[in-house]
Amino acid sequence: MTNRRTYEWFLSLGMVMICTIVAWALTRYLSTTDQAMLYFVGTVIVASRTGTWPSFTSVILSIAAFNFFFVPPRFTFAVDDTRYVTTFAVMFFVSFATSRLTNLIRKQADESQRRERQTAALYEMSRDLLRERDPGLLLNIAAKHIGMALDATVQFLHIDLKNRTVLPGAETGDQREEEAAQWALANRQPAGAAILNGPDADATYVPLIASRGVVGLAGLRWHLPKDRIEPREMRFLEAFASQAAIAIERAGLVDEAHQALHKVETERLRNTLLSSISHDLRTPLTAVSGAVSMLLENEGSLDPQNRRELLQTIHEEAARLNGMIRNVLDLTRLESGAISVKKEWQSIEEIVGVVFRRLGGRLEGRAFDVRLPADLPLIPFDVLLVEQVLTNLFENAIRYTPRGSPIELVASATTSQVTVELFDRGPGIAPGDEERIFEKFIRGHTLGGGVGLGLAICRSIITAHGGRIWAENRAGGGSIFRFTLPMSGIPPLPERRDDAGASS
Repeated sequence: MTNRRTYEWFLSLGMVMICTIVAWALTRYLSTTDQAMLYFVGTVIVASRTGTWPSFTSVILSIAAFNFFFVPPRFTFAVDDTRYVTTFAVMFFVSFATSRLTNLIRKQADESQRRERQTAALYEMSRDLLRERDPGLLLNIAAKHIGMALDATVQFLHIDLKNRTVLPGAETGDQREEEAAQWALANRQPAGAAILNGPDADATYVPLIASRGVVGLAGLRWHLPKDRIEPREMRFLEAFASQAAIAIERAGLVDEAHQALHKVETERLRNTLLSSISHDLRTPLTAVSGAVSMLLENEGSLDPQNRRELLQTIHEEAARLNGMIRNVLDLTRLESGAISVKKEWQSIEEIVGVVFRRLGGRLEGRAFDVRLPADLPLIPFDVLLVEQVLTNLFENAIRYTPRGSPIELVASATTSQVTVELFDRGPGIAPGDEERIFEKFIRGHTLGGGVGLGLAICRSIITAHGGRIWAENRAGGGSIFRFTLPMSGIPPLPERRDDAGASS
């Protein structure tokens, strides 16, 4: 600011000297009126570049220089011709009025540019605030924009859910700062430096007021001392504070909405789980209990065939019950991270054979078509987890397709992944449910379904391997389940043995 004022005074004095030198050099070619016009042009230039007092000084010095150097008798301030007094008066009033108007226009232009910059800063801050949801980042964005627009250092003090905040006085021990901040919070009005209301302080404190109350406090330390904040600056400051408050409140509402949604989802899952358990677990337990009761009550009268059928019923329903409980526990451990993926180079053919042996009698009456290329490479995966995926997919196909309908398993490989596909000829998937069936507790419409966790477990396992699983309807009826396993790394070379049987 000091350099700017010095420049204005130098320009005021320098312009009078320049006009005098030019008018003196052109005395032979210019009339006295033309020389007066040169000074008039100089005062207009000074008025367009300086403030009121340098401009006024330039007008006075221009009249004095014109009188001293060019009005007879020269080199004196005496005036022989009284007409020059009128010339001086007109020159003064015209120059002064022009200077005032020029200053006014320049101030209006400066004010317009300042408002444009502040409006642009307010727009940019609003745009940046819309992109963030984290309260800490929101406050940093608001502090940056407000500080740049109002030439101040800004610190935001966030109020927690119990209406507590860390005030500057708590760190600096300055009682004045704490009193001003508390007053601003209590009265919902600005307080502190350059504010007539409330306690005085080194910083200006502005409450952030949203629709649900005060959500924070902004502390501004001005880079240049201020006796008072102009109404224009206060309006912009309140607009900035209002935008920051709205953004903070929005972030809080989004967080509350997420928590409410999480509670609703948790409640829905709990109700679904209870409903599934109450129905799907009760059915095998009822069958087991009935079969055991028959065995106990008719122990001596049952023939071997009926006894075997009852024991078979107990075995199947117990296995079904065990599978349901296993799925619940597996999904819980997968989502909690208790199960880690331990990849080893394995052959998909061996896993398919293990799954067929595991399903055993449940495959009776089914036509299976397994097409695995002879050159199918080794794949890095967790044996137990991928075995669980294939088992769940096969059980899903057996459960939801008519007895005797064919099931096909096809595998193919590229340089980056291996794709496994399971085809069936069941009722297919309802339109729009292709992704939904992989959610927890979502079951098909066919009677006899499980708890609805098998496909959710498959997706968790395949995702943990870095692959993808999806389903779609099959042309001609039925559905297709596909999953991919990525190929990463170089498979180990098979061991070669010599004639003696020793490894080389």
